[in-house]
Amino acid sequence: MDKIDKKLLRLLQENARYSLKQLSEKVYLSSPAVAARIEKLEEEGIITGYHADISLDKMGYHITAFINLEMTPKQKASFIPFIAEVPNVIECNTVSGNYSMLMKVSFPSTSDLDLFIGQLQKFGHTETQIVFSVPVPHRGIVMKEEA
Repeated sequence: MDKIDKKLLRLLQENARYSLKQLSEKVYLSSPAVAARIEKLEEEGIITGYHADISLDKMGYHITAFINLEMTPKQKASFIPFIAEVPNVIECNTVSGNYSMLMKVSFPSTSDLDLFIGQLQKFGHTETQIVFSVPVPHRGIVMKEEA
């Protein structure tokens, strides 16, 4: 991956809707050359998809929380299919430390969150932090460009 690929990745993280023409103007390559580079980055699994950022609050999901779940390794086999089907789970990570899983979730209300936590507790102990504000929203990784 050279500095042009890194710049393309930075630009696509900034705005995945840039046209090939716009990208080519920013990296000083032809549109076909940019398209070929993007295709290669997709084939290599570096670019894994494109998405739109949506305001959860404006969609009625006013409560965002992080939930830690402590469970035994044996429970993973039943937990993973369960959690994969819950649309309110934005992200679920296996983590180190006292807890096994860390989830980011969003719900319309605290009572909806409470019901979900009740469902999680069949797998083990939970600890929940409700988000009050987001001073640094989700963003892409900033790669150091080669000189």
